[in-house]
Amino acid sequence: MSRLAVVCGGSRGIGKAVSCLLAERGCRVAVVSRNKDVAQATVASLHGDEHIAFSCDISKEQEVQKTFEMIQKTCGNISYLVNAAGINRDGLLLRTKPEDMVALLHTNLLGSMLTCRAALRSMLHSQGAAIVNIGSVVGLKGNSGQCVYSASKAGLEGFTRSLAKEVASRNIRVNLLAPGFIHTDMTAGMREEDLERSIPLGRFGEPEEVARAVLFLLESRYITGETLVVDGGLQLAMSSLSTRPPGCTGLESGKKAAFTSRPLSVSAA
Repeated sequence: MSRLAVVCGGSRGIGKAVSCLLAERGCRVAVVSRNKDVAQATVASLHGDEHIAFSCDISKEQEVQKTFEMIQKTCGNISYLVNAAGINRDGLLLRTKPEDMVALLHTNLLGSMLTCRAALRSMLHSQGAAIVNIGSVVGLKGNSGQCVYSASKAGLEGFTRSLAKEVASRNIRVNLLAPGFIHTDMTAGMREEDLERSIPLGRFGEPEEVARAVLFLLESRYITGETLVVDGGLQLAMSSLSTRPPGCTGLESGKKAAFTSRPLSVSAA
């Protein structure tokens, strides 16, 4: 039987590209999304007919547990888990609401912890199982106006490395992929022409390019606990790059910190 791959956030952006590529490679794909209708539409577009859609809010423990029990019962043991679900709410820390902080941390960090925990028992029965968590170059370098988002993705890197150590003896590999600017819904409102000048390769990446890097990590049987950066060289220039949301004036003396709610971020999931 072909390998079973669970892709959380698999109905859009990078997650959808990963779902499509894994299906083309012969995997059975379980697409997990908050919106089941969108997940079902993604499943209908995949190559092959053994795929299935699941609705789940990964920030909620009971939903995650129930969903993964259903996946196990319906589809069998999990070989691959890709955590591509994520949200972003940019703004200076002084103007960020506690509920937005909680939402970011619960979805971007706790959500991946919960899905990994729920999947591990099933993965123990699969040969060469692997997990790829989708982080961000901002989690590695930091960025003005993205303190909480950056913290959620930096925490995901630490979690990934620690989990890799915990499960290596069971032949389960865990890696992190950190994208830069990728053409997804999250980057749709950015000043692309301005930002491209700060990317050494001179352009935004495509979800399919990130998906191929995810596949590399899933199939590389001697790589674990690593972070693979897919950013066109962006991190090389990030010390001089400002991607704060429009209106984020910083904390200069005599100026009032402000920001717009329109997203502007180095984020991709």
